[in-house]
Amino acid sequence: MKFDRGIEKKHRDSIEKACAAIAEKGDDFHRQMVNEFFESDMLIKVEPVAKINASGVTSVINAIMTNVRMARERMNLRDALGEIYICIAAETIGDGFQRGVEGTFVHEGRHAYDFAQTLESLSNADVNPLAVFNPSLYEMEWEAHITAGNWMLCINKPDYVEEGVQLMILGQKPDGSYFLNEDGIKQRLRDSYGLVADGNVGSLASEMMGLRV
Repeated sequence: MKFDRGIEKKHRDSIEKACAAIAEKGDDFHRQMVNEFFESDMLIKVEPVAKINASGVTSVINAIMTNVRMARERMNLRDALGEIYICIAAETIGDGFQRGVEGTFVHEGRHAYDFAQTLESLSNADVNPLAVFNPSLYEMEWEAHITAGNWMLCINKPDYVEEGVQLMILGQKPDGSYFLNEDGIKQRLRDSYGLVADGNVGSLASEMMGLRV
């Protein structure tokens, strides 16, 4: 994992602290995801929210160069992660709450991981066509929300789980315990993203990355 030039030290420190927390306190997938990031050249950027219009965004660094590389070589997951960037809004980091940085990195990290899986599988499609992984936007957002919800449950602190309930990612049982709210996530994807499993599922990952397949 590498940082873009010009990132302020306080932003870099906050992101590194979030990654360390995810690696230490997350579930098996969270730890696997972050460890793969640590061993790759995935790019971390910070931009104003006015520029990215979100708390974080994930995509390929250079679609043209990624297409060229895919045409010339086979990639493994870590190779593919080197084609990906995660950009976190400066305001997400600057609000002083590590919860926001951690949550954004978990959500966007799942997107980065899925994009990398797509690149890896497509670069090897000629020898393993049945293993092609090319999820829809609905599938990617579903997995990102599930991954974020599991992170909230791993931490299990009031501010984390209460935010999860507000976002309809978590639900609360009569005994006060919390659970992944799959119906709530479906509603959130429908209301906030216009995505429905049996309707509009959005673009494929390859299309979102501008790949020629």
